[in-house]
Amino acid sequence: MTAYIDKIKKTFNDHDQRMSLFNDIKNFAVSLIRIVILVGVSYVILSPVIGIVVNSISSDKDAFNPMVYILPEFPTWERYELVLERLDYFPTIARNMLYTISLMAIQILVCSMVGYGFARFNFPFKKLLFGCVVVMIVIPTHTIMLPLYMTFRNFDPFGLATMITGEPLNLMGGVIPMYAMTFLGCGVRSGLYIYIFNQFFRGLPKEIEEAAFVDGAGVWYTYFRIMLVNAMPSVITVAVFSMVWQFNDTFYANLFRVSNDIVISGKISTLQATIANVDQILDTTIQELYLDAGIVLVILPIVLIYVLLQRYFIEGVERSGIVG
Repeated sequence: MTAYIDKIKKTFNDHDQRMSLFNDIKNFAVSLIRIVILVGVSYVILSPVIGIVVNSISSDKDAFNPMVYILPEFPTWERYELVLERLDYFPTIARNMLYTISLMAIQILVCSMVGYGFARFNFPFKKLLFGCVVVMIVIPTHTIMLPLYMTFRNFDPFGLATMITGEPLNLMGGVIPMYAMTFLGCGVRSGLYIYIFNQFFRGLPKEIEEAAFVDGAGVWYTYFRIMLVNAMPSVITVAVFSMVWQFNDTFYANLFRVSNDIVISGKISTLQATIANVDQILDTTIQELYLDAGIVLVILPIVLIYVLLQRYFIEGVERSGIVG
């Protein structure tokens, strides 16, 4: 009887060992596949960026040397010195960041209020209006380019401009159209931000507001001091998205002819021509090295902001309902 029991125990032990070995092999295979995918995706994403950074510090000899790969033989900071001057970098980036941050703050305020309204209040045509928000997300911006241009080229709301000045206002060539659209909840990607806030506020328990109302708090106090504070993960998510998209925007900047002294993306688009005409550097290969240096300088502020806010950004994305 004892021998039979020992045999059964040995059988179970062998089975457990085989299962343990199988699980180890499976976990190793899954980890290996995950590493291969991460390395492949990272290479696809980072390879162009690494190439741009390397080119920006390459000398003329490195540019024409076919033996140079990845690491330049004669690195130089000459590109950055000239590009900083041609872009008028620090004053331009300061104006651009002020422009970007102000639009971002307006978008957070307006879109959070609209998202909160959709999440917590019932009003006529609520579903229809929220459908319009969804349309804002999916409709290509190029399809409304002409109506937007005509609206701000001949700006005359309710005929007031014609009544006062005798003709419609021409708002092109400035930042007023961007601020007007953002204030009205129609700025760059505002539909997506409204959706993010709506999803987040719907996930918050209503008992929070009910307790505030019992304590005598009004709607505005509850929104600003309680709900918006609890929505900080979504606020950070929208802040990062808004800052990146506003900073990189060229479509609306070109459509409304915003000055290149405010939007540095406009200057970077003409940098190669500036290098050729002003500095008489006519070799296109060398021009591209200066352009790469300019691109590095332009993306550097956004990369730094993302690195600083990365943890809060990931948390906000997970909690805002933007995935799944």
